[in-house]
Amino acid sequence: MSAADIFILLGTGAVAGFAGGMLGLGGAFLMTPLQYLVYTNMGLSTDVAIKTAFGTSLLVVLSTAISAAWRHHREQAVEWRVAVIMGVCSLVFALVGATLATHISGTALKITFGVIALVSGVRIFFATRERVETEPGNRPLLWAIWAIPVGLFSGLLGVGGGTILVPILVVILKFKMHHAVANSLAIMIFASIGGIIGYIINGIGVVDRLSYSIGYINLTSWVLLAVPAAVMAQVGAAVTYKMPRKLLMYIFVVVLLYVGVRMIGVFEWLGWPL
Repeated sequence: MSAADIFILLGTGAVAGFAGGMLGLGGAFLMTPLQYLVYTNMGLSTDVAIKTAFGTSLLVVLSTAISAAWRHHREQAVEWRVAVIMGVCSLVFALVGATLATHISGTALKITFGVIALVSGVRIFFATRERVETEPGNRPLLWAIWAIPVGLFSGLLGVGGGTILVPILVVILKFKMHHAVANSLAIMIFASIGGIIGYIINGIGVVDRLSYSIGYINLTSWVLLAVPAAVMAQVGAAVTYKMPRKLLMYIFVVVLLYVGVRMIGVFEWLGWPL
């Protein structure tokens, strides 16, 4: 790994941690594309590169989610009953999703990641214009049901699940945006654990992995990403409570749309270095 690669991963971890803590994401939406570029530049195949990016991102997501969720907990924004019910269901299905991902081509996974980011961004944009604040109510069965796609998505695409979890919490379960951000991070603690287990188990014995890897998780990259991410997640979580709800949602939408277009390959097709 070159000095430039190390610098990229450190910077990516810092930005992803800040954005994750602020927007209720684990940060994988930024870490995955940049890790993928670093790994392919190092000579890894598309298949191994994208799955290593997914697995490593999930381990970073775990530390980032713990850091940011703790800050939101101090603001009394986390409803732990919701987080535990949705989190446990997500954990189980994240393990299933991670297992499925190891049997799907890397290119298909990358494009799927982009499409879902785009769809989620568009949906939450319209949510900023149409919904009225209501109370989420006491609906544990509904929480558990909606945790299933979150877990599958998390394991399948190596993310904490925030890209669909925040829209679900806001649009369907009627959480206020700030509380959706806080609970999303708490749920991701559980979901990321399921995905991590899946990427470790299914990556054992795979050839052409990077040195210092456990399954599809690269420990060197994890350290470079996780340390700045955990620190900046605290900062991002603090900033959340100083921002209006709609501004927070619009920032969330812009990030999702960019990542979606980037992962689908639109910028590569146009020859734009973005």
